[in-house]
Amino acid sequence: MKNRTYNILFHTHTISGIVISVVLYIIFFAGSFSFFRDEIVNWERNQSVTITDDIQLDLNTALDTLNGRYNLNGRDIEFKKYYIEQRVGVSISASKDSLASEEAKRTDFFYLDTKAYTQNTYQNSYTLGEFLYRLHFLAQIPYPFGYYLSGFVAFFFLFAILTGLIIHWKKIVSNFFLFRPFKKLKTLWTDAHTALGTIGLPFQFVYAVTGAFFMIKLLLIAPNVMVLYDGDQAKFYEDLGYSHPHFELNGETLGGNFNLNAYVERTKQMWSGFNTSEIHISNYNDTNMHVSISGHLDYGSKFNGLGEAIYKVNNNDLVFKKDPTLKTSYVDSVKNILYRIHFADYGSYALKILSFILGIISCFVIISGVMIWFVARNKNNVSLKKRLFNLRVVRVYLAVCLSMYPITAASFIMVKVFQPQTPSFIYNFYFIGWLMLVIYFIRKKDIAFINKYTLLSGSVLGLMVPVANGLTTKNWIWSSFANQQYQIWFIDTFWLILSFITLWIFLRLKKSSK
Repeated sequence: MKNRTYNILFHTHTISGIVISVVLYIIFFAGSFSFFRDEIVNWERNQSVTITDDIQLDLNTALDTLNGRYNLNGRDIEFKKYYIEQRVGVSISASKDSLASEEAKRTDFFYLDTKAYTQNTYQNSYTLGEFLYRLHFLAQIPYPFGYYLSGFVAFFFLFAILTGLIIHWKKIVSNFFLFRPFKKLKTLWTDAHTALGTIGLPFQFVYAVTGAFFMIKLLLIAPNVMVLYDGDQAKFYEDLGYSHPHFELNGETLGGNFNLNAYVERTKQMWSGFNTSEIHISNYNDTNMHVSISGHLDYGSKFNGLGEAIYKVNNNDLVFKKDPTLKTSYVDSVKNILYRIHFADYGSYALKILSFILGIISCFVIISGVMIWFVARNKNNVSLKKRLFNLRVVRVYLAVCLSMYPITAASFIMVKVFQPQTPSFIYNFYFIGWLMLVIYFIRKKDIAFINKYTLLSGSVLGLMVPVANGLTTKNWIWSSFANQQYQIWFIDTFWLILSFITLWIFLRLKKSSK
C-alpha cells in the first residue's frame, strides 16, 4: 500500500472513530446490559418465568376476560410475545361492524398478565431493563432523530472497522500477540487497542451491520416503496411478511362455541417443538372468523424454522400452512437471521454472557482508541494551547463514558427501593444522576482519578444491588436459587461477579500508581 493511501485510511479511521466515540460507547455499554433485558425486567418485578418463546396463556380464558371488558365482536385481536416475561402484548382493532358503538370503534394496545389477566399500559409496564434496551439505540431522543443518529453511528462504525482492518492487515496476526505494558504509554494503548479490537472484530462487524440496518432501514427502503410500489406501503409490508391476510366481516354471529386453545395445540401437533409467538384472530365471533398461529421451531432443531397456520373457525378447516420444517424463504431467512444474531437470543446464558463480555471489550476498544489519539498529540512539538484543549476533551469524554457504570448500578438499587416506578422516575434519576457524576469527575481534572473512582463507585454500588433486592423483597440470592427463580438469581449473581472484577481492577490500578 502506498504511503499516501495508508495515511488517508489511517486518518479517516482515526477521525471517524473519534467523532462517533462517545455515542458509540453509550450504545455498546447499554447494549451489553440489553442482552439481559428480560432477566432485568423479571428481577425488577420479582417474577420468574419459563424461558421460552412460546406463549404460555389460556387463550379461551383470556378472551372471555377481555370480552367482559370490551365488546370484541367483529374485531381483530392479536396476542404477541415480545420478550421472556409474564406479559404478552395485546392489540385490539376497531370493530368492522358499521353499526358498532363509538366505544367499539376504538383501538387499544396493552400488556396482559398471562396468569392474573390484568391489563397494563406501556407506561406502567416500563422498567429499567426497557430503559437500557431503548438507550442502546438512543430511543430517549425524540423519534426519529435518536433512531437515525444511532443508525448512522453504526454505519460510520462499520466504516471505522473496515479502515482499521485495512491499515492493520499486514501485521494483524503479529500485533495480536504483541503486548508491551512496560513501554511508553502510546505503545501500551496501541497494543491493547489492536489485540482487543481483533478479538471483538466479528462481534463488532455484526453489530455495526445489523445496527445500521435496523435503525436506518426506513431511509433505505423509502425509494423502493416509491419506485417499485408507487408509494403503497401496505403492499410493500405485505410482500415482506409483516402483515396478516385480510378477511372480510360477514356480519353473522358465530355463536361463541369455539375452543381457540385447540387450534394452538393442533398446530403444535403438526410440528414438534413449535413455539407459538403470535396469535392473530380476525373477525372475532363472526362466521368468517379466522385464527392465525405463528411461531418458530426450537432453534436447536432449526435456526430458520418459521411457520404459520391459519384456520377458519366456522368449519375448523386449515386454510393456509407455512411449514417450518421445509426450506425457509429468502426474505424470512434474512429477517430472522438479522434479528437473532443482533439480540443473541437463540442460545443459552453462555451466549448472552459471551456477548456481554464482547460488548464491554468493544467499550474498552473505543476508550483505548481515544487514548491513542490523546497520547499521540500530547507531545512537546504540539502547542500548549492545543495540548490543554485535547486534555479537556479527553477528560469530558472519560467522565461521560465511565460514569455510566456507577449510575447504572445505582439505578438498579433505586428501582428496587422505589416501587412502582414510572418512566419519568427512571429518566430523571438516570440522566440527572449521570449528569451530576459527569460534572463532578470533570471538575476533578484528573484522568487517573476518573478511571479509578468510576470503577470504585460502580463496584460498591454493584455489590449493594443484591442487598437492595433482598431487603425489599426478602428474596435473597440463596432463596431465589433454592426456589429455582433463576432469572432473579442470575441478576444478583451477575452484579456480584461484575462488581468483584471491577473492584479487583481498581485495587490493581491503585497499587500500580504507588
